[in-house]
Amino acid sequence: MVEIKHRETGATLETIAADSLVGADLRDMQLSGADLRGMDLSGANLTSSDLDGACLAGARLVDAILIGVHLKQADLSEADLTRARLGSEHPARSAMLNHANLAGARLAQADLRGVEIRYANLQGADLSHADLRGTDFHGSDLRSVKATSALFIRANLREADLSDADLRDCHLNDANLVRANLSQADLTSTTPEGFTVINLANLEGANLNGARLRGVLAQDTNFRHANLTNVDLTNASLGGSILHRADVTNADFSGVELASVTLEFANISKARNAQVPSYKQNLR
Repeated sequence: MVEIKHRETGATLETIAADSLVGADLRDMQLSGADLRGMDLSGANLTSSDLDGACLAGARLVDAILIGVHLKQADLSEADLTRARLGSEHPARSAMLNHANLAGARLAQADLRGVEIRYANLQGADLSHADLRGTDFHGSDLRSVKATSALFIRANLREADLSDADLRDCHLNDANLVRANLSQADLTSTTPEGFTVINLANLEGANLNGARLRGVLAQDTNFRHANLTNVDLTNASLGGSILHRADVTNADFSGVELASVTLEFANISKARNAQVPSYKQNLR
């Protein structure tokens, strides 16, 4: 028998007729505030359970099913959620992790489609190869995350902190990155022939100071009022993108075609290696 107790009161919330919680059926359970720290819930089915405020620090949730789970303000720091299923094609069925602590958590290959993770702490988390399509990270702390080859398509990263993030080979197509902090982030590739994609992304007012965007695909991307100081844009594809009033001081535009890029009021004269077409040179 396994007793699941409240993290503060010690009261028994549920009694499971099994020797462990590995592969356990925990669907639709009221486990708010549960103490599950360090426990092995690999393959467990927690669909639609209430785990608000629960402590799962260091817990093992590999291949667990967490669709529709409420994890508001839960502690999942250093938890292993490799290949865990939290998302759904229908956002209303996805998990909710607003204000949760996922610092150092392992979410590699996890399904987080449409999940709400607003104002959460994911500092140092591993999101490599995760499916984050439509995931809502508004205002979250994603500093130093490892997210190589992750799918952030249409994700909401508005005002999120992605400084020092490893975003190599990511797909951020149509992502909302308004006023996000991507300073020192790496948006290059792990291979010479690879690339990161940010086509149609909205980076208005974003901070990309010192970010690495060498070879990035950024077609029809919005960089209005963005801070692009010291950014490496070597061989980037910027066709149709807008740099209106962007700060490109010391940004490297080597090998970048600027013919179709909107440069009005960008301080392009302070950039490096920018080959501006003659008909654009008199534009402010």
